Amino acid sequence: MPEEPMDETPGDAATGRAAASARTAETGPTAETGPTAATGRAAATGPMAAKGRAAGTGRAAVPCRVVVCRDCCCGTPKVPGIDHAQQTARLRSEVPVRVSGCLDVCEHANVVVVQPSTEGRAVGARPVWLGLVNDMDATEDIVAWVRAGGPGVAPLPEILGLYGMTPPRRSPNP
Repeated sequence: MPEEPMDETPGDAATGRAAASARTAETGPTAETGPTAATGRAAATGPMAAKGRAAGTGRAAVPCRVVVCRDCCCGTPKVPGIDHAQQTARLRSEVPVRVSGCLDVCEHANVVVVQPSTEGRAVGARPVWLGLVNDMDATEDIVAWVRAGGPGVAPLPEILGLYGMTPPRRSPNP
């Protein structure tokens, strides 16, 4: 059975370090960026720590995440003209990425699903499915949109609207 994109994907600690370092340089050590009193170690950094806590939840904020289909059609020589490994690496350089098995939309290969951040979810945003993401320009457009906040936070760029697709509906198992 095909794998469905998960709603909770762990963050990549590397992307939030610069923001935490910049805050420390501007304001000095704080409870968020400086050593903790109990352990003497630096507090956690990364996309979740850099964004702080989700408003009103007490839980760590989660950044946008991307699910990249890489199975029977997506990410294979069946889709020529793109370096699939380079595409995945470029997305990973900016956002947590989960590589998935087949998402059952092979006619739209390469499929990328952008999942909203905690902030986007708070305003009702849902995952955005993009199909036929078969060139690096489209990949860069996704990176720019996610950097701007992604679903529910930043409007979907017109060019990415051309890649939009409706996700498959799952029928319940008998």
